[in-house]
Amino acid sequence: MTKRVGAARKKITTVRQETMADISSLVQESLSVSGILLGKTMGRSGALAERFQTESARLAELEVRSRMTGRWMMSSIQMTFAIMPALVYLFAGHFAGAISLGTVFAFTTLQTRLFFPIGSLLGVALDVQTSLALFDRVFEYQDLDIDIEEGVRELHRPEGRVSFEGVWFRYADTAWTLQDVSFEVAPGTTTALVGETGSGKTTAGYLVARLYDATEGRVAIDGVDVRELTFGSLASAVGVVSQETYLFHSTVRENLRFAKPEASDEEVEEAARAAQIHELIVSLPDGYETVVGERGYRFSGGEKQRMAIARTILRNPPILVLDEATSALDTQTERLVQAALERLEEGRTTIAIAHRLSTVRDADQIVVLDHGRVAEIGTHEELLAGGGRYAALLARDVEGAPV
Repeated sequence: MTKRVGAARKKITTVRQETMADISSLVQESLSVSGILLGKTMGRSGALAERFQTESARLAELEVRSRMTGRWMMSSIQMTFAIMPALVYLFAGHFAGAISLGTVFAFTTLQTRLFFPIGSLLGVALDVQTSLALFDRVFEYQDLDIDIEEGVRELHRPEGRVSFEGVWFRYADTAWTLQDVSFEVAPGTTTALVGETGSGKTTAGYLVARLYDATEGRVAIDGVDVRELTFGSLASAVGVVSQETYLFHSTVRENLRFAKPEASDEEVEEAARAAQIHELIVSLPDGYETVVGERGYRFSGGEKQRMAIARTILRNPPILVLDEATSALDTQTERLVQAALERLEEGRTTIAIAHRLSTVRDADQIVVLDHGRVAEIGTHEELLAGGGRYAALLARDVEGAPV
């Protein structure tokens, strides 16, 4: 009986945990600043509230079902335990001449000593079966294969030489995103990756930071495969500034210091000056102690980008991966961010993922990707004179068509 009830509770608990995960995601999405703004502007606030109400009602129903399942069994057992002493006394009274008073007390005492521990064990067995549903979800994640294994080598004073050596990459069993990509970035130089949307530019940049591992071939820093490096060593060597700037719901100072927890206030402010954001920060009511709000919603896109650049300057990595940090900014803000990026690039090896070709004219090397393959490599002048893929992309860029 306990096994049957436990199996029923396990099924209900599994569904309840899934519903709790769904409602947690719903709350996080709907009650975030971005979710509220989207709901308001799309006129869907009522729909979001109704969805939350529906999921809450379902969760409440599952909670009640989980608590009530098997109560009849436990009630029956408890009732049996309560009736048994009466049956013993009835039997003893009926056969009073054959059973002594001591035997009656012995039976009732033994019964009491046995039944209550048995009842407790039945309850424990039921809880164990129910808990297995929770453990199943935990073990489901723990049993997942690790995609990226940490290496053991350390980079001491890296020069910043980055090389792609016959790199092939694809996501799961999809088509190849990169195919036999090979090029080298000399220390202290800037290499721009350009190409159509979906040509593999961002993927190539992220392989340097080892957000993914190459399927075939290797990406090396100073001749060492990035897969052989420890995560700490790789994070110290490579800094990434992406289009999506993430800020924590904390103060400006703590957001900047996230890159280097041991940094002094002077170092934090110097990094902000280099990123041309210091004057804005000190003009805030609480200065560096101003809380940025969820995902930094109190700041504009350009301000958040400059804070991300200041954070990277504070880390001071020898290699930079810039995933077009100015593509979504207006012209005036782009100039400020571009100036901060130029300060950031000084003396560092830079791989710039470019969507607007006007931002890469001064790069020491331009790698043109076409459907995951290297189509051309050269400087702006060389590629323009060659009249190949880069020249066609530049012509489209000048005309204002998306690249």
